[in-house]
Amino acid sequence: MAGVGVRLNKIFEKRSLLADFIGFIYSTAITVTPMVLVILDIFLMGIVLDFGSVAYLDRELFSCTILYIFIFALLTTSPLNASISKYMQDVIYEERFEDILPCYYMGMFLTLCFGCLFAVPFCLWEYFIGGVWIFYVFTGFCGYIALVLAFYSMIYLLVCKDYQLISIFFLLGLTVAFLEALILRFWFHWDVSFSMLFAMTSGFFLIAVMEFGTTKRYFRKNSNRYKPVLIYFKKTWPLIATNFLYTLGLYIHNFVFWTTDMRIVVVKSFVCNQPYDMATCIAMFTNISATIIFTSRIEMHFHDKYKVYSEAIIGGKAADIENTKQRMFRQLASELMSLVRIQFIISVTVYLLCIVILPQIGFAGLVMRIYPCLAVGYFILFLMYAEILFLYYFKDMKGAVLTTAGFCLVTFLGSIVATYLSELWYGIGLVIGSFAGWTIAYMRIRWMEKHLTAFIFGQGTLIKIRKGKAPVSMVYCRYEKTTVSN
Repeated sequence: MAGVGVRLNKIFEKRSLLADFIGFIYSTAITVTPMVLVILDIFLMGIVLDFGSVAYLDRELFSCTILYIFIFALLTTSPLNASISKYMQDVIYEERFEDILPCYYMGMFLTLCFGCLFAVPFCLWEYFIGGVWIFYVFTGFCGYIALVLAFYSMIYLLVCKDYQLISIFFLLGLTVAFLEALILRFWFHWDVSFSMLFAMTSGFFLIAVMEFGTTKRYFRKNSNRYKPVLIYFKKTWPLIATNFLYTLGLYIHNFVFWTTDMRIVVVKSFVCNQPYDMATCIAMFTNISATIIFTSRIEMHFHDKYKVYSEAIIGGKAADIENTKQRMFRQLASELMSLVRIQFIISVTVYLLCIVILPQIGFAGLVMRIYPCLAVGYFILFLMYAEILFLYYFKDMKGAVLTTAGFCLVTFLGSIVATYLSELWYGIGLVIGSFAGWTIAYMRIRWMEKHLTAFIFGQGTLIKIRKGKAPVSMVYCRYEKTTVSN
């Protein structure tokens, strides 16, 4: 992500109000634009096609289908994301560019197999038990696969620092989807909900194709070495576990509340909890700027300190290593505190705006009673994620796994308890879980600060590790004045 920091430094070095505004827009564009574009596209389709006039069951079926496509596409692609990013960085550093396509194909195969393992039985259940039209079920399945491919290919473009290109692809794909929905509805007279679903599926597929074409344009050679990729995935299992547990923790509290009496069951297949899910969405958007702020600040400030410390390790004196380490951790603490201060101001401002504006446009009652606690939970959650990224910097995979495992487990248990509380405390499971994860990550960072030098210099080995008979322990005989040979 160093390319982000370089571009932002050029923008912010002008030190003007306009430069700050441009920097914020740029950092927003490279982080949350795809998600915002999808929401905006569905919203505009609903207005133009008069989605509100559709029968209640059809509306709920479309909404649940889109909800499931997004949530489970993110969960499907999450396990290999971090491992693939690490593999590509290693391969690019070693200039083995021909090994990237084997990673792309192998990762895609494993991701699709993992996704179909759950999606195919669900779609069969939706058709046979739910009685949904076969073409509607198949279109929803294709939309899920297309979005999985789009999310998966994004990993390679992010490593190649093509942040703007991702936003452009989503803009083009969703524009085509919007126009296609109009054509299907007003020209071919298709059903409104099916027109929207088919158009969104086509848009996701177009995005995936453009991302695939760009990846193929960057990396033309294929070494066909697939076994090393599998070995690398096995070796980097902590990254796989960390990313999956973090993504699962984002939604596990929703899954818990899908089992309560508030749930809605659509066509005996889809289960959701509309008030809680809507409150979750609003709370996430309340704090989403934390991702933007952190991306900007870590690339503009902390990365340089980390680079200086790494250079000191390679050829510096012990005093230089210790001094650069202290400066790096001071910068780390400063970035975390700055993130807390800035995000707190933004979250409070957005929270007040939501409290005032949302009831005027129909979001009131139960949704707004659940929202405050969830907003606090996501505030802490994004701070925890910042700490996880710092643990990645220091290669503390054990700390990252412990953080996300604690976060996911405590959130799950806390949400179960929260189902018995009043509506105001429904989000307390996420609050407690995020705070537990934040505490574990903070303790690991403090531990790394004290033991970083020993941790780094203790990674290597002087003797090559191999299987076989252990050598004798005596290497020198004092009385015979001979060296024992192994």
